[in-house]
Amino acid sequence: MEVFYYVVFGVLGIVVAALELSKNNKNQINTSSAFTSFKNNYVVVYSLMMAGDWLQGPYVYSLYSTYELSSGEIGQLFIAGFGSSILGRKRACVTYCITYILSCITKHSPHYEVLMVGHVLGGIANSLLFSSFESWLVAEHNKRGFEQQWLSLTFSKAVFFGNGLVAIIAGLFGNLVVDSFSLGPVAPFDAAACFLAIGMAVILSSWSENCGDPSDNKDLITQFRGAAVAIASDEKIALLGAIQSLFEGSMYTFVFLWTPALSPNGEEIPHGFIFAMLMLASMLGSSLASLLLARSSPKVESYMQIVFLVSAASLLLPVIMDSFEAPSQLDGGGITFSGCFQLLGFCIFEVCVGLFWPSIMKMRSQYIPEEARSTIMNFFRIPLNILVCVILYNMHAFSMTVVFGMCSFFLFVASILQRRLMLILDKPKANDWTPLNERTTKKIL
Repeated sequence: MEVFYYVVFGVLGIVVAALELSKNNKNQINTSSAFTSFKNNYVVVYSLMMAGDWLQGPYVYSLYSTYELSSGEIGQLFIAGFGSSILGRKRACVTYCITYILSCITKHSPHYEVLMVGHVLGGIANSLLFSSFESWLVAEHNKRGFEQQWLSLTFSKAVFFGNGLVAIIAGLFGNLVVDSFSLGPVAPFDAAACFLAIGMAVILSSWSENCGDPSDNKDLITQFRGAAVAIASDEKIALLGAIQSLFEGSMYTFVFLWTPALSPNGEEIPHGFIFAMLMLASMLGSSLASLLLARSSPKVESYMQIVFLVSAASLLLPVIMDSFEAPSQLDGGGITFSGCFQLLGFCIFEVCVGLFWPSIMKMRSQYIPEEARSTIMNFFRIPLNILVCVILYNMHAFSMTVVFGMCSFFLFVASILQRRLMLILDKPKANDWTPLNERTTKKIL
């Protein structure tokens, strides 16, 4: 079965390379050497931070299984991470490093209470990762007087390296230290702490302090009241929030489920290599998204309906395979035929994930007002966190196939809401009182 992993990884790699090489450089932007140095510094730091995060992902469930924790207890630990991410609002990149390093250290303990503390710290760290670094970059970019359009160059490079190449390398490196060097599932967490420490040293030695946008200091209740008004007054924003919560809720549940789904009877699977494979599939989706978004047709609202339907079908595979294949009574061994089939489905789902991120960012930029963007996006995370916590808390009450079925249903509903969003955009505005003959003349002109 090892050949199967290499074949899938190789095919995905070839397709991604072909898509990336097919892109032209017509729209290259000329920048200054000062900006290039600034951009490279940020990309290096961001990549180190993401390496610390990606190294842990494939081995969390595996590590807890070796500590003989039940699926219910593991679910509660994941909940601690999601729940505490609501609390972590301090904009401090160094705090992220320290908090996440401490979280990695707790993984050496098999005690449930210590691991719970580690997940709370990890949840706070994740909140800081997705707020403080971006906030520092935008504020520092503006403070140094760089062109506004250059900001997109830094973001694209950071995403390509931090969320693409680094994720793949982290999966392969984790597989190397755990399986090849036989250092055990806690080794990637130690490696992650080292990368975080290096990144923190770079931050302390080369980054200057900034205070960000003063508007971020508004009263929290005032901010959320404004966000609620904006969502209630515009159906497009409300639909976008529901779509985002349904998809991300299914995605984060998938992060919890893919390991036990591929090894239901303790089969020996290369977690790090499979994780790298899934990240490569996500990278393929991102490459496809960049090609689609560069065209005027099809519209993002149109093709995302198909993306949600395909993702719903891919997560329905474990349910279908469970109904056709009798449960094995043997423990251990390599991945089964059913597992291989499901892994292909999971790769398809990750392609959809790669398509989702840039596409949802495009739609957010179109529908969410700039002055309330960050608050509304945080508002969307409330139902997302509640949805994930409810699912994970009740993992012990449902079989894995039931949870996959629920996620598939959520994604199907997301496709229906996406369809509704497109119909609203195609519908003529009700308050357009321009005479018909004038509107016809404008169209002709």
